[in-house]
Amino acid sequence: MPRDIAPTDPTALALDEDLPAKAGVKVWDAIILGAGAAGLMAGLTAAKRGRKVLLLDHARRAGEKIRISGGGRCNFTNRNTTASNFLSDNPRFCLSALKAFTPGDFLRLVEAHGIGWHEKTLGQLFCDDTARDIVTLLVDELTFAGGTLCLDTGIKAVEKRDNLFHVATSRGSEKALSLIVATGGKSIPKMGATGLGYDIARQFGLAITQTRPGLVPLTFSEEQKAWSTPLVGLSLDALVSFGKTSFREGLLFTHRGLSGPSILQISSYWQEGKAIRINLAPDAGCLEILTSARTLSPKQDVATVLANLLPKRLARAICEREGVKGHIAELGDKALRKLDQAVHDWQLIPVGTEGYRTAEVTLGGVDTRAISSKTMEAVDVDGLYFVGEVLDVTGQLGGYNFQWAWSSGHAAGNAV
Repeated sequence: MPRDIAPTDPTALALDEDLPAKAGVKVWDAIILGAGAAGLMAGLTAAKRGRKVLLLDHARRAGEKIRISGGGRCNFTNRNTTASNFLSDNPRFCLSALKAFTPGDFLRLVEAHGIGWHEKTLGQLFCDDTARDIVTLLVDELTFAGGTLCLDTGIKAVEKRDNLFHVATSRGSEKALSLIVATGGKSIPKMGATGLGYDIARQFGLAITQTRPGLVPLTFSEEQKAWSTPLVGLSLDALVSFGKTSFREGLLFTHRGLSGPSILQISSYWQEGKAIRINLAPDAGCLEILTSARTLSPKQDVATVLANLLPKRLARAICEREGVKGHIAELGDKALRKLDQAVHDWQLIPVGTEGYRTAEVTLGGVDTRAISSKTMEAVDVDGLYFVGEVLDVTGQLGGYNFQWAWSSGHAAGNAV
């Protein structure tokens, strides 16, 4: 889209009730359910190919989850995206779409709209100014290509008859040759997330893999919270592991348990009732420091010595929890090894997660074994497509889920 086209205000896009009728379209080439990242990408891609496209969403504004993402700056992709950054029962499914529309492809679109961006750690790309820039980009691309966006519109029913998809909405009925389901998952229900996409999939005979919250804070038992309450708000770099999977990023103590990037990452892999392992000082040797201090600073309190390695509050809390106290010279090797394990191999069984209320994504979804990896079309239902989070493809933290939205939306938009 040329830069001199006036950008659309995505906060003012609730359209008139009779707008689709005004467009003079009796049968759309494609109706897209959901005006989030994947739906907007599918819509603009199809519209650029001359398809008559209608996007429907029950929200009053397009791209609501984009708007709040990345602390308001939108981590819109990741330079290092590979299939290994995604969880799925069908792990190779995402390959074709990711190769067909890459992080570089979306970055070129961002730059074409004059949106400033910067790279943070681990290949994460963010807007310089606001996430609204990404929403505006997508809506402008869609409308400039001739796509129609209808917001504040509830979906009442979907059916296929006479080789057309009929969609009953709160604004009337529409029909199309193809239907793209881009309704997302169950995460952040206060923003309107529902299981509509799963219901539509089941209606047409597609299976749904087990769903659960992903990229979500973990919660403590009351006993665990008793010792960690003084640590609320404390953050530090940590290596967090579950099985063979590890992430080294920030960890944050909260009123309910643990959060921060490393915890959100591992939550997608964690299995309820099993322990995660946390190294609170991955670059240091706790036992060496304690042993050395026993010789060099024998009168120092053990918590003071440990505070050379960890934040003071955390050092004190660990010593109290492990029952190790007194001057460092008074402590034997067994006590020092106990602290070393508490620092470098803290084994913790969370009682659960904070659930969909705060989860950034939904793990699981429409079983991709019934979906074409190149087009996102249901294998046994001509014209029915699923894109984005509604599918059983979930990215790690760091821009990967947006890249999946762009790539899968692009694939479907090129196919309808």
